[in-house]
Amino acid sequence: MDWGSVQIAVGLIISAVLIWHFSKKPSNERDWVTENGRMAYAEFEGDEVILRNVRDFNWRTTRDYDERWTEWRFKPSEVSKIWLILEYFDPKRKPIAHTLVSFEFEDGRRLACSIEVRREKGESYHPIRGMLRQYELLYVWSSERDSIGVRARCRRKSKTHLFEGVVLGEGNHKRLLESFLRRTNRLHNRPEWYNSITNTCTTNIVGHVNEIYPGRVPRAVSILLPGLSPKLLERNNLIRIDVDLEQTLESSLIDQKSAEWDGEVDYGDWIRSG
Repeated sequence: MDWGSVQIAVGLIISAVLIWHFSKKPSNERDWVTENGRMAYAEFEGDEVILRNVRDFNWRTTRDYDERWTEWRFKPSEVSKIWLILEYFDPKRKPIAHTLVSFEFEDGRRLACSIEVRREKGESYHPIRGMLRQYELLYVWSSERDSIGVRARCRRKSKTHLFEGVVLGEGNHKRLLESFLRRTNRLHNRPEWYNSITNTCTTNIVGHVNEIYPGRVPRAVSILLPGLSPKLLERNNLIRIDVDLEQTLESSLIDQKSAEWDGEVDYGDWIRSG
């Protein structure tokens, strides 16, 4: 076979692989791990929302838990605070982290949203595979004791920070929550591929913030590598700062408090106490 024939053959193989790759379609119908088994969706009734399939697992370890799914009824207009959670999976790998948010209501309830890969049974996450149409995107709505607790209480290596967000502009708390809910419903009806660069936890959070307040979060490398985000958060007045950033990072750690949780007091109140 001459060199020209080899080039043609290689080109045909590459074309076939690309056609196969881009023909793959995301689905909401797979054999999911238990914690990703249900998709939340919101029903709007006037100024109220009923959110179905809210996860409220009681995690003893990352593999030992009590399964529980609930529904929430609330008014988006009654959101009083936004919280940002930053989890470093391994402090030695500082750029790599996960971000999620929690919405606090006037009555003291808190509802968390973690944007994640939706894993099938027997599947584990890898960032390279995350660029190759291997995982669907999932908005996990849950209690704080679930999605924050499993990180701060059950993962030995990770370090978890809780920051109070700064939301500028009247009504933007409500609009931010509604933006998250609309996206949740779109995914419920039309699944999407997760992408480790373009469609992640942090890129989606930034998209929601900039939707309701254009330009609030500028483009930055730390959006792709959220473990580097604290300086961006401080510089753009996105979180409450306690004296300075260094002290804020120290005071925002919740792992020790989480480990000491008595299981009786509301978990969200407990990690914010003292």
